[in-house]
Amino acid sequence: MSETQLKILIVEDHKALAENLYEFFGQNPRYILDFAPDGLTALHLIAGHHYDIIILDVMLPGVSGFEICKRIRLDLKQSTPVILMTAKDLLEDKETGFGVGADDYLVKPFNLRELQLRVEALARRHDKNNAILTSIPGISYNAATHSVLVNGYKPLELTGTSARIFEQLVNAYPDLVSYDQIAEAVWGDREVDRHTIRTHAYALRKLLQQQFGKPLIKTRHGLGYHLTAPGEPE
Repeated sequence: MSETQLKILIVEDHKALAENLYEFFGQNPRYILDFAPDGLTALHLIAGHHYDIIILDVMLPGVSGFEICKRIRLDLKQSTPVILMTAKDLLEDKETGFGVGADDYLVKPFNLRELQLRVEALARRHDKNNAILTSIPGISYNAATHSVLVNGYKPLELTGTSARIFEQLVNAYPDLVSYDQIAEAVWGDREVDRHTIRTHAYALRKLLQQQFGKPLIKTRHGLGYHLTAPGEPE
């Protein structure tokens, strides 16, 4: 497949519209779909999974779409593009939506093809702006902000040497990165011994362990390091 798949969460309590959205997007293998009929279910899914786009109804039972969007940005610290859907077409409503962090606002009724165009436009913009590498199951790395996401939950921003080492491991996955490769990529022409590399790799491994409950880095003694995706044996 030439196109990268997009994982989309659809949050909609109106059964007929939800079914239409599922039928329309589901016929295209580019899209992987999840569904939530209410705000609390949506928040649970968003906290535990990575999504490329969230299509979010405003008028939901329990927690409104405005509140969900606000929690995505402030509590979960996620930058996942959000498209709000609503019959509320007043300027004040749109100001509220964009004010809580929405990326787009689509007034009902709308053409499904228009929604698809907006999904694709947001996906392109998000990839370009954030340079997210998603080749590892369960792990995303934002090369622009040096932020690591594991299963879309608990972002960790790396700095300095840790960020450069992690990026080498991401780019090489699932292959091993040797001590010499790390030294050249991180320190360039400077002389660096293996003890220094091991010290930095250990610090990075410990940081990932504390944040995600899994170290993610496997040591091959005498050779180097490689990443292990969530669920793989360490």
